[in-house]
Amino acid sequence: MTTRELMRKVRRIEIRTRGIVSEMFSGEYSSAFRGRGIEFSEVREYVPGDDVRAIDWNVSAREGKPYIKLFEEERELLVMLLVDVSASGDFGSVAMLKRELAAELAAVLAFSALRNQDKVGLILFSDKVETYIPAKKGTSHALRMIRDLLAFKPESRGTDLSEALNYLLHTTRKRATVFLVSDFQQPGPWQDAARIVARKHDLIALHLVDPRERLLPPGGLLPAEDPETGDVVWLDLADKGFRRRYFQAREQQREEVARFCARSNIDRVEIDLGEPEQPYLRPLQRFFKAREARR
Repeated sequence: MTTRELMRKVRRIEIRTRGIVSEMFSGEYSSAFRGRGIEFSEVREYVPGDDVRAIDWNVSAREGKPYIKLFEEERELLVMLLVDVSASGDFGSVAMLKRELAAELAAVLAFSALRNQDKVGLILFSDKVETYIPAKKGTSHALRMIRDLLAFKPESRGTDLSEALNYLLHTTRKRATVFLVSDFQQPGPWQDAARIVARKHDLIALHLVDPRERLLPPGGLLPAEDPETGDVVWLDLADKGFRRRYFQAREQQREEVARFCARSNIDRVEIDLGEPEQPYLRPLQRFFKAREARR
């Protein structure tokens, strides 16, 4: 894309996603995430009826009488977007590529956070951290993130979620709400890093799936290239048994991600690119409402 084409695309995404946030997600993001954490405020003298578990024993010993700690909800959330920009994002069989969907999805989350006066940061990763944008507020900051998502050319084609998750741990000390946007097609292990992040932060997996990656159509011989390795294999689409085994393998991979997230206290939102327009709308709405109901 030329610079002018890029800016037009950024502008279109801004207009569309701002409208979505205003009309469809107004209040839902805030209800789902506001006050997810608490921070220390002050101490005061203990009075009968206070929760004894809140006693600050150090202050109580120093003052010679019991004091308790007081906490308040965090007024401002820190939101981090971790977006997979590996070569598999260049695939899309319906209305848009996974990379384009990731950009629009990140824009919706960024504008939802900014509307709620939260800071938003961005990590783009392949099999390494490609770029890091520290969390800030402001429309110009959000537009920069969208522009980078659309125009960024990663140095590497592979995927390593562990690299991005470990980088987050080293750069983000304050508890954050972390949206991990990926198709989760990494061949190697990443679960250990995800468990550690989920213990410190509020980790949400946004799982992008495309129907053509699970269900092969009937046909003849078809060359298929792995976008991340460049390896080419020939698929016999006339073989019903092969198509069935392929579907079962893909479903198993998808279900393994779902089971891992359920075991590890990680919310998972599946977003199917088979939906022709804004495939993230209903999944995000269901997710926000479910989070609000659990509070």
